[in-house]
Amino acid sequence: MMNVIKPKMIYGTAWKGDRTSQLVANAFLQGFRAVDTACQPKHYREDLVGDALEMLHTKHNLQREQYYIQTKFTPIGGQDLNRPLPYDPRDSISEQIKASLATSLRNLRTSYLDSYLLHSPLRTIDATLEAWRTLIAAQDAGTVHKIGISNVYDVGVLIALGQLRKVQVVQNRWYEGNRWDRDVWRYCNDNDIEYQSFWTLTGSPSLLAHPTVLVAATKLDVTPAQIIFKLAQLHGIVPLTGTSNELHMQQDLAAERITFDGIEEEIRNITKFIWG
Repeated sequence: MMNVIKPKMIYGTAWKGDRTSQLVANAFLQGFRAVDTACQPKHYREDLVGDALEMLHTKHNLQREQYYIQTKFTPIGGQDLNRPLPYDPRDSISEQIKASLATSLRNLRTSYLDSYLLHSPLRTIDATLEAWRTLIAAQDAGTVHKIGISNVYDVGVLIALGQLRKVQVVQNRWYEGNRWDRDVWRYCNDNDIEYQSFWTLTGSPSLLAHPTVLVAATKLDVTPAQIIFKLAQLHGIVPLTGTSNELHMQQDLAAERITFDGIEEEIRNITKFIWG
C-alpha cells in the first residue's frame, strides 16, 4: 500500500556524521515521522539513518508505513571522490542512479522510498532529463512514490522536467540570500508541487531578529523560530529542521498547532517582508 503520510515538517540529517543514528532516533521519539537524507557520504550518513529506523522498529515497534523516508541521488559533482561512491562514475547516468537507489534501499532497510530526489540538476539539461527518466522508471516500478529535485532555482528546469512527468517535490534553500526563492516557490504554489525549505532559520538571521517577528512571538508566548515555521507552513512550505536539541525538536513540531489569532497585523507585515 502506498504511504499517504504528508509531513508538515521533516527531520534533516546533513552534517551529523557519527551522531546521525542517535539524533534521528531522538527526533522520532519526540514525534517526527519524516526524515530526509542523501546517498552522499560527503555530507550524510544514510546508513546510520537506517540504523536508527531499525532500532525504532525493534525497540519501539515503529512500522514502516508509519513514517516517511526521503533520500536523494547526488551527481558526481557533489560527491567526495576520496570516499566510497554509491555508483561507478564511468557508468551512464541511468546506471548511476539505479546503483545509488539500490544502495539507498539497503542503507535504509526498506523496499520503497516515499520520496526520491535529484540532489541537483546535472551539468546539462539533457543529462538532467536522462536522470529524470530514470526516476520516472523507478516510480513506475513502485520503488519510489514521489519524485522531485533539490537545489533548482530556474523555473525553466521544472518546466522541462514537467514535460516528461510532473515534478512532485522541490527542496530548496529558502532564505534571505535568495530573496526566499520567490519565483520557484510561486511556481510550485501555482502548480501543486510540494515545496520543501532548508536553511529556513540559519539562513535568515534578519528574519529571526525582525522586530515584528519578536513582537508576534512575545504576544503568543512562542519562539521566533516557531512563528517562521508556522508562517512557512501556511504558505504551503514543508520546512526541514536539523536541530540536535530535543526541546527545539518539540518546539518545531508544535509550530503546526499555533494559531495567529490576535497578531494578524504582525503576520501581514512579516509576509510582506518575505514575499513583497
